[in-house]
Amino acid sequence: MSTIRDRPVAERVEAANLDCMTDTTTGPLVIRSPQDAIAAVPYLLGFHPADSLVAVGFDGPHSTCALRLDLPAHRVSCERTADVLSRNGFRRALVLGYGPADAVAPAVADVWEELTGKGLEVVEALRVADGRWWSLTCVDSRCCPPEGRPYDITASAVAAQAVLAGHVALPGREHLARSVAPLEGAVRAAMREATDRAERRLLAWAREGLSPARIRSRMVEEGVALLTDLSSRERPPDEDDVAWLGVLLTSMRVRDEAWVRIDEAAPGADIEFWRHVLRRVEEPYVPAPACLLAFAAFIAGDGGLANVALDRAARADPDYTMAALLRDIIAAGVPPSKARLGMTPEDLARAYADPDDPDP
Repeated sequence: MSTIRDRPVAERVEAANLDCMTDTTTGPLVIRSPQDAIAAVPYLLGFHPADSLVAVGFDGPHSTCALRLDLPAHRVSCERTADVLSRNGFRRALVLGYGPADAVAPAVADVWEELTGKGLEVVEALRVADGRWWSLTCVDSRCCPPEGRPYDITASAVAAQAVLAGHVALPGREHLARSVAPLEGAVRAAMREATDRAERRLLAWAREGLSPARIRSRMVEEGVALLTDLSSRERPPDEDDVAWLGVLLTSMRVRDEAWVRIDEAAPGADIEFWRHVLRRVEEPYVPAPACLLAFAAFIAGDGGLANVALDRAARADPDYTMAALLRDIIAAGVPPSKARLGMTPEDLARAYADPDDPDP
């Protein structure tokens, strides 16, 4: 078996049914065997794949990139996979198919052809199913018997290393989606009441006779103050804080103020904060916190989480521009290190103050 030695785990980035993942937080995972590769993939993706094709690109300028396709994989998806790896400078790839042979074999053949056509060397192709793996390149029954080879992820040092580094491999992608799903029951009832109060609070400004321009300005003032206050607290925001923040985030300027305040060097706290907000806001207020969570997750290298957050934004508002922008960046396979804003609140204030830029 050809091996990937001393290669860093990938940055995690996900796009639709194309999951391109890169890890910016850990040292290298050393993959020396098929079992190591099989053990690494769930931690690269953030979940255990099923009915999937995974291409791991390496030997390039951007660490390692793991891309997942749903099976059956259409030829255009295989072409897109190869294009992402090629455009980002990867020179070699490992391919793993998860599922029955009749679904895996044609997908592997298509992606292999597309990868080699883009100049990448495919070092190995594996099929993984029912606790066993098969090499799709080896014909020696002594090392690759027709019944496959059993594997145990828990016995791999790669899995132990990934766990120690803080990576989690959820049972499946649906479990990842549940981690951003709206909370129900008593929490939902409390949030409905809090949202009613927040909406009445905003409407009261109009009843006071404030002009639309003054209302927008006041939303920014209160939004910046609330973001500053919440960032200094050690406890999560309560229902009224979340509801009021949700209302204020309908202002693009307030959303952008939250955006530039995401700690791009260490976004872990931002991920938990925006997940907390997203799961609690009422549906009309979902897009902004969903996109802020998606950006924080993407910058952290957690593309799976970024993508399920964008799914929620799209369901709430299919035309939300920030969601479309992030989708395009992720779909292009842009490394998270290249997508950081590098802006401060002062930079943002200057952008909004620029009379030559009516839509900063």
